[in-house]
Amino acid sequence: MTQPLWWDQGAQEGPDAASPASGPSSPPVPHRADVVIVGGGFTGLWTAHYLLLADPSLDVLVLEAEHVGFGASGRNGGWVSALWPVGPEALARRRGRTAAMAMLAELRNTVDEVGRATESAGIGCGFRKGGSLALARSAAQVTRARAEVAHADQWGTGTRWLDAPEASERMAASQVQGATFTPHCARVHPRQLVDGLAVTVRAQGAEVVEGVRVGTIEPGRAKLADGGQVVARHVIRATEAWTPTLPGERRTVAPVYSLMVATEPLPAAQWAAIGLAEREVFSDHRHVIIYGQRTADDRLAFGGRGAPYHYRSRIEPEFDHEATVFADLRATLTDLLPQVEGVRFTHAWGGPLGIARDWHPSVGHDPSTGLGWAGGYVGDGVAATNLAGRTLADLVTGRHTPLTELPWVGHRSRRWEPEPLRWAGINAGLRLAHAADGEEARTGRPARIATLLGALTGH
Repeated sequence: MTQPLWWDQGAQEGPDAASPASGPSSPPVPHRADVVIVGGGFTGLWTAHYLLLADPSLDVLVLEAEHVGFGASGRNGGWVSALWPVGPEALARRRGRTAAMAMLAELRNTVDEVGRATESAGIGCGFRKGGSLALARSAAQVTRARAEVAHADQWGTGTRWLDAPEASERMAASQVQGATFTPHCARVHPRQLVDGLAVTVRAQGAEVVEGVRVGTIEPGRAKLADGGQVVARHVIRATEAWTPTLPGERRTVAPVYSLMVATEPLPAAQWAAIGLAEREVFSDHRHVIIYGQRTADDRLAFGGRGAPYHYRSRIEPEFDHEATVFADLRATLTDLLPQVEGVRFTHAWGGPLGIARDWHPSVGHDPSTGLGWAGGYVGDGVAATNLAGRTLADLVTGRHTPLTELPWVGHRSRRWEPEPLRWAGINAGLRLAHAADGEEARTGRPARIATLLGALTGH
């Protein structure tokens, strides 16, 4: 099927369940609210949740153009991780080592907070904290992996090296020479999480209105595409990859596609041969990002980058489906785990994620205008959105807390280059990543062209 596996399995049951709303049956949109949140994904719903925990008297309205979880929140790989796309050195350059260490510690705490919050709200989303395994399957990958462990030791992130037998005991993949492992990662079913959050915030008193497109965000109001508006003291942008569709935001983030495939449920004997007994999520140390998980119903869900960036940051339904990328993903997973040779793949899907020019996620709120935002997660947003929601709740309610002092608060990335430079640069970076992996496969040494990739992206 060419829709997300999660959408087949995700809908919460009951009269309060989140479901698409459109057309004449859509509920009316209130004309006023204390806080309007534009976007019904993880960022918007976590923000509503923590705002109402902080102040249940607030009138909170969430507006979603499609249905909750329509974007990356309902399509992602389900990693609740402490990963961050910006290295701690970059954080330390801005705000000092103490602030960088505080950021890393809060990211680790956020993994546990997602588990605590979902349990408290009774959201059944398959949360399982089994850690993250990144395999090293070549000499070049071993070099990078060991450097990552040494770097982690400097910053206390808890990543450690596993030798080949230890790594293979966790996941019996091919060509394993070792792996890095971090305990600070969990697996979830993302659509069940986002639907459960929608049910939760509605029960808290928020209005979540689906099928309503916002055309413009301004101080004091959200102007609807149909000509209406909602007046509010605070307006929060939580639109991630769809941010470039808003006026003035074309170059704020670049929507870059990530695609996934999923197998049929595998029998116990096959899992005994594969491993992942603790439900570790997995990847390897290649340049082109791949990621996978063992789902709650014992499938393999596996994804990666590889789809092109589309000119002028276009987002279209047909971009979710790239047959060549799906074929590459199936082949890559079978190469990684020969045990799945001949297994039926049942789903293939994709969608865009948001990348800021410096790869730096950000969250912020201007008390003089009431405008707030969060996003640019570079695919690491399942946990970071929770941190964003807690942080925005503090910022909107005017509380000074350790969260509001974290170094991503108020960060402003420079804008992406205008077209056609943006199109050429992003797609050149993708080709360079593929070429670097090809060079390493041929030579067995770290790719020299990888330095060009870093120079091109500035990351």
